Amino acid sequence: MTTTTTRGAIEMTAAMAISGTIGAFVLFSNQPVIDVVFWRCVFGAVPLLIACVALGLFRRDTITPRQFLLATLGGVAIVANWLLLFAAYPRASISIATAVYNTQPFMLVAFGVLFLGERLTAHKLGWLAIAFAGVVLIANGKTGSGGSDYLGGILLSLGAAFFYAIAALVTKQLRGIPPHLIALIQVGVGMLMAAPFAGFSSLPTSAATWGSLAAIGVVHTGLVYILLYGAIQKLPTPLIGALSFIYPVVAILVDFIVFGHRLGGWQLLGAAAILVAAAAMTLGWEPFGRRMISARWPPKPQRPLS
Repeated sequence: MTTTTTRGAIEMTAAMAISGTIGAFVLFSNQPVIDVVFWRCVFGAVPLLIACVALGLFRRDTITPRQFLLATLGGVAIVANWLLLFAAYPRASISIATAVYNTQPFMLVAFGVLFLGERLTAHKLGWLAIAFAGVVLIANGKTGSGGSDYLGGILLSLGAAFFYAIAALVTKQLRGIPPHLIALIQVGVGMLMAAPFAGFSSLPTSAATWGSLAAIGVVHTGLVYILLYGAIQKLPTPLIGALSFIYPVVAILVDFIVFGHRLGGWQLLGAAAILVAAAAMTLGWEPFGRRMISARWPPKPQRPLS
């Protein structure tokens, strides 16, 4: 891998590992989903704003009106993603919701092929299939420990995956725009979207609740999205998909350690498959051949998403 790709892989790995702990903080906060999203945006905006000011990013030549519009569109998708995923946690458990949510790399790959004319080698598609098999093993193996509305949680997780893929696809069109600024725009969009529905009349009184909300904002948003968007701009779509599978492994471990949801044999096998596939994609192992797989329609656009 090139130096840029290696750096992107490290950033993506860190972002996914930290993201795997967010479900615990969401449940610890014990707040309505819309309130969690609003305060996530508020607390997340603080470090992002400081970073943007320190780096001198508030210049007219930093972002064009078209790029600002794309970043705003990505923000709408990200907020929809958060709302659906957070709502899925208590319904299908953190483990199941996260496992199903990680079908999003396949949606992202499909978007890349359909809209960007991207290609897949057979070995990359093979590793993605192995990782997906790991997710299936994890999901099927925990059917007895679902939450109050298992099917509803699955559907919410699939919806969250769809909106994440849209946000990632939009972000790939923002090459050269500092990730700090992208994330700041998107949490700003989130505040505007969530504010009309947030419960300001009954604010939390517990320090632990405010601590959880602050962590979700500062760490899981301010830090993670700087790492995540920086990585997305450096990495090819298939590698982004592979490294994303680190997220469910960490989430399932957190679910076990914090909430006592035990991992069975199928979960351990699935986690191993995911980790091997992610490592294989990162290291460029090619056991499946080199035949190229591409879409015949539509043809590669000259200006994606214009």
